[in-house]
Amino acid sequence: MQLRWAKGFTVAVLAASVAATAGCGGGTGGTGGSGAKSGTLTLWHMEQPPNRVKAFQAVIDRYNATNPPLKVEQQVQDWNQIYTKIAGAVQSQTQPDILFTIPDFTTYVRPLGAVQPVTDVVKQADAEHHLIAAAKAPYLDKGQYWAVPLYGMVQMLWYRKDLFAKAGINKAPQTWDELEADAKALTKDGRSGIALPAGKNLATDQVLYSLMLTNGAGQFFSKDGSVALNQDKTAETVAFYKRLMQYSPKDSANYSWGEPQAAFNSGAAAMAIEKGQYLAPFEAESGRPASDLGCAFIPKPAGGQDGSIYYSNAAMVMSKDSTRAAAAKAFLTWLLKPENYGDFLDAEPGLFLPLTEDGMKASSWVSNPVIKKYAGCVNAMLEQSKSGALFGFTNGQYNESIGKISGQNVLAQVVQRATVQGEDPKTSVAWAQTQMQQAVQK
Repeated sequence: MQLRWAKGFTVAVLAASVAATAGCGGGTGGTGGSGAKSGTLTLWHMEQPPNRVKAFQAVIDRYNATNPPLKVEQQVQDWNQIYTKIAGAVQSQTQPDILFTIPDFTTYVRPLGAVQPVTDVVKQADAEHHLIAAAKAPYLDKGQYWAVPLYGMVQMLWYRKDLFAKAGINKAPQTWDELEADAKALTKDGRSGIALPAGKNLATDQVLYSLMLTNGAGQFFSKDGSVALNQDKTAETVAFYKRLMQYSPKDSANYSWGEPQAAFNSGAAAMAIEKGQYLAPFEAESGRPASDLGCAFIPKPAGGQDGSIYYSNAAMVMSKDSTRAAAAKAFLTWLLKPENYGDFLDAEPGLFLPLTEDGMKASSWVSNPVIKKYAGCVNAMLEQSKSGALFGFTNGQYNESIGKISGQNVLAQVVQRATVQGEDPKTSVAWAQTQMQQAVQK
């Protein structure tokens, strides 16, 4: 099987999702500061699902078996709590040695004062494994790299081919009009046409932003760095999201990542917009064959463009002690070697996309049953990534204030104001403009 990663990436930054998907709290206290455990490096990550934790542990165990000077210990954190938790940890000098990150989160953590440059690691990885340029871009500032890129995430439109066939729909929607019409047609007999997150969380931020990108509304800041969210195309996108919510489950205002996927797999919803974690559990959770899982580019409005949020997930080194920082860098260098990297990506095959040329050929990843079974969707995700972007890093920008904005889930609040409170989308977007301006001034 051949997997394609398009050459000539021109996007300024790649974004998951996760992301990034949400983690759940579980870690206690970091060890990167004065409270460091002797002989142990602590790694914080927000990839909470048990299969990912188990796979990470297998890779970590293999590294620890090489008898490094400092062994690695993982601790699971929660995306909804990590902003306040890492701030407190740095203040008390108990931050982890390694912290997984995404570009906007990095801009929040760096000013706290503990993030160490990793330029040497990134340059070595680039020379040996050929990192995709766009994966590095959001972590380069003032001549230094501040995180080591590890894996990518991109969103797609997922649809149930079996439910489409029952409704007499023979192809995936390509435009907003088609998406809305299909969602309406599929909403019947207790089933929702689409499952959308609308809670105050990063999941809602991500889906709205993907739709904003397709409408040419992905740039939050003007050239001078001032907030420029309040524009007609942003309000148009929010209005579209509001219309789609008519065909989403009634409790969508509480949805984050897991609920839309559960509704999709159970057949309670026929479509969803999300990252590649939909691949691995589909057959077991839906009871349907793999052939019933459809994927397509995110639909765009008339005159719109291809687009999706895309995260270049990475790892920051936060050890102030030079010996511990060197040990952390050694682990990340080891992790990117193809013989280890493929197994790391297999923690969530399809969600974690490779960011190195040799990683795309890593035997353990290419031969993974999920990757082989859904090769068409994997290739589609790699192709969708060409149009990927992330708020705060579009068109070559590196905006240091974006972490203050994303930490407040301003986009998700816009969705809630427009859909739950019934506010006019233009009013909601104007409110968000003010919120963002206040955030960057703090």
